[in-house]
Amino acid sequence: MARFDFSIPKEARQRAWWIWIGSLLILLAIGVIGAIRVFVLGLQVTGLSDQVPWGLWITQDLSAIATGAGAFTFSAVVYLFRMKKYQPIARAAVFVGFLGYSSAMLALALDIGRPDRFWHPLVFWNVHSVLWEITWCVILYSAVLVLEFLPIFFETKYFSRWPQLKTYGEILHKASPVFAGVGLALSLLHQSSLGATYGVLSGRAIWYSPSLPVMFILSAVAGGIAMTLLLTMIVEKLNNKQIISRQLQFDISRIAGFALLAYLYLKLWDWASTSYYSNSPGTTEALALLQSTTPYTQTFWWIEILLGGVIPAIILLSQQLRRNDRYTMLALGLIIVGVTINRWNVTLSGLIAPPHWSPGILGGVLSASYLPTWNEIIVSLGIIAYALLAFSFGVKYLPIYTPDEDPAH
Repeated sequence: MARFDFSIPKEARQRAWWIWIGSLLILLAIGVIGAIRVFVLGLQVTGLSDQVPWGLWITQDLSAIATGAGAFTFSAVVYLFRMKKYQPIARAAVFVGFLGYSSAMLALALDIGRPDRFWHPLVFWNVHSVLWEITWCVILYSAVLVLEFLPIFFETKYFSRWPQLKTYGEILHKASPVFAGVGLALSLLHQSSLGATYGVLSGRAIWYSPSLPVMFILSAVAGGIAMTLLLTMIVEKLNNKQIISRQLQFDISRIAGFALLAYLYLKLWDWASTSYYSNSPGTTEALALLQSTTPYTQTFWWIEILLGGVIPAIILLSQQLRRNDRYTMLALGLIIVGVTINRWNVTLSGLIAPPHWSPGILGGVLSASYLPTWNEIIVSLGIIAYALLAFSFGVKYLPIYTPDEDPAH
């Protein structure tokens, strides 16, 4: 039983569609209420503090950017190297990239506390700050994603009354290789810079790692491909319609598996070099503090490494297992969970267990803690609802998926 489908009658599918859309709209409305509270009352409605200034929203931001940038990296490689067999899913990858980055910007708008000052890095340059570089990457990369997505938007029947827009869309489409090249460079630069935000801080031993920028890139590629293929397979099941060929599904699954395997290899060697073969006092003290006060060790080994890494890698790289759609979808979902947990662990580990010279530690006792408030949670759910709502409407009304020339089973 390699393939399975939901033989759902058309009427039932339509009813389920409107229930799904209605649920997302309600969740989005609740999220908007939470966002208004943040704008009116400030960050005091969150669980953030001077000791732990980054929490749930930054984790969501980093996870959305990872899946978005990874997906676009895949589409950029398809366009640059003219890998025609992957083109049926290239537009979906661009769309996932656009939604990932727009979701991340929504989270950032709330997290920075003063969203009205978002333009400051554009005017007040601080070339010695990695975050300044990241700000430019976000702006430029988002612009590239919009330019890549506009041709898809202009192809719809809703713009048929303005034929000049379709002409502009065709011009932009012809420039896709240029956008792909620029976007690929910005994507790699952005992901590596995000990793470097933590990895260059030698004063915080638990973060300091020259390999962290590369690990952010590899995990983003695996997560982006996984997200794009998982959403494609879900659309197939819900519509009882094959979008991409079985062979293409297997090939993309294998690519995600190899990207994940490369990440795991580097991740485990990074752990071994900092925590097993060596004994850095700062790292050892911080890990001991984390293990005694948080479930960091359990989430690292059991969720991030085993559930989010080893198990999906085995499934996707096994020819027999990846032929079963249930296993494949499970593996893709676990990759996304693993990437999210990784971003959470990386962010919180260095804040919850600050260095010995930090005011956050008093006599070796942990004094910094963080727990998301209900306001943070509903805002995060609202941002997720926005992404799912946009994807649902996009798949229904936009030419996201191009016909597969080889729809063989």
